[in-house]
Amino acid sequence: MTNYTSTINSRNRTAFIILLDRSGSMAEKIIFNGELTSKAEALAEVANRLIFELLCRARRSDGVRNYFDVALIGYSGDELSPVVGQSKGFIPITEFEKLARTELATQNFALPRWIAPAAEGATPMFEALLEAAEMVEEWCARPENAKSYPPTIFNITDGEASDGDHADIAEICERLRSCATDDGNALLINIHLATSADKHSTLFPSSMLELGENYYARLLYECASEMPANYAQAIASLRGESVATRYRGMSFNASISEVIAMMNIGSISLNVI
Repeated sequence: MTNYTSTINSRNRTAFIILLDRSGSMAEKIIFNGELTSKAEALAEVANRLIFELLCRARRSDGVRNYFDVALIGYSGDELSPVVGQSKGFIPITEFEKLARTELATQNFALPRWIAPAAEGATPMFEALLEAAEMVEEWCARPENAKSYPPTIFNITDGEASDGDHADIAEICERLRSCATDDGNALLINIHLATSADKHSTLFPSSMLELGENYYARLLYECASEMPANYAQAIASLRGESVATRYRGMSFNASISEVIAMMNIGSISLNVI
């Protein structure tokens, strides 16, 4: 893993895919920003904040530049659904200003809202990962993206897939991670959202030993990407470590604040000019 050095600009953009679990269990209540809310509501705000951050990073004096392609795919019930707009495909970051639904007032500013919360049905995660793999394969195959920083995929869930077994999930994740530009392979970051506040969390583990014997945590570890060296210092800081090592792009029992921290690391460690 020697690359991951491409500078992001209008000629060499990068891509993000956010896969959002919108199954029935996401209706469960958690504490977020000191208030009782559903996981679905909290996760929608987290994703909205990431889009806003990407918009800010792409904004220059002449407007928003086309630095990022962004796709948001929800999975629940028996199908996938577009979360923003009418298509599950990539949307240029330049289009997001006119796609905002409403504005959410926060402590310091009005945050645009692109994503509405949803929670219903089962968890077709395999289908979501398959969709992501096909999208990333196509994106990486475009000649104009050959030298680009490779795509980053966030898969955020609070449960196990309802449409695939261990082998199915491992196989499709391997296919997704094998997609590449000249600068490196796609990065898959699996984020498991805690089911209760008292659960011990594991963030960006450096070894499967950190996960104990939990079958599902080990599967998410196996399926996630090893993070490139340029992310290591930020990850070490998040974990409270002074010495950076090699980390895996996954979490288990993460709180919403930890989900935000992981997505920040996955999106701001890039060199944008």
